[in-house]
Amino acid sequence: MLTNTTRRRIEWGDCDPAGIVFNPNFFSYFDHSTALLYEAAGWPKARMLADFGIAGCPLVATKANFRRPCRFGDDVEITSRILDVRTSSFDVGHTLTLAGEICVEGEETRVWTETDPEGRLKSRPVPDAVRERFLA
Repeated sequence: MLTNTTRRRIEWGDCDPAGIVFNPNFFSYFDHSTALLYEAAGWPKARMLADFGIAGCPLVATKANFRRPCRFGDDVEITSRILDVRTSSFDVGHTLTLAGEICVEGEETRVWTETDPEGRLKSRPVPDAVRERFLA
């Protein structure tokens, strides 16, 4: 399955008054990491939207397990991977580590969507070309 790893330095603005990452910020990191995963598949997000005529891949479910805090100045790695691809949705897993130790594990489900004539989002099958790269 497709995997991508990125590095990130924890910034002061990511942290709460105790100096540790405010937990909702991890979901922002994961969202960015998913966009980088599309890029690793050969489709930067803007190109993916244009090439396939889709509205996007909105998040419909997410969860995380917080094992260890991250602090201002920490250099972390986020490894993201495709876990599963179904007809019109797919799952992405994220593992955030610091010096090789797991700090946060997350999962998300996204839906491949288009805009219907009334302007509403509607699921659409994941194209075979995308499915193949995601599962490679």
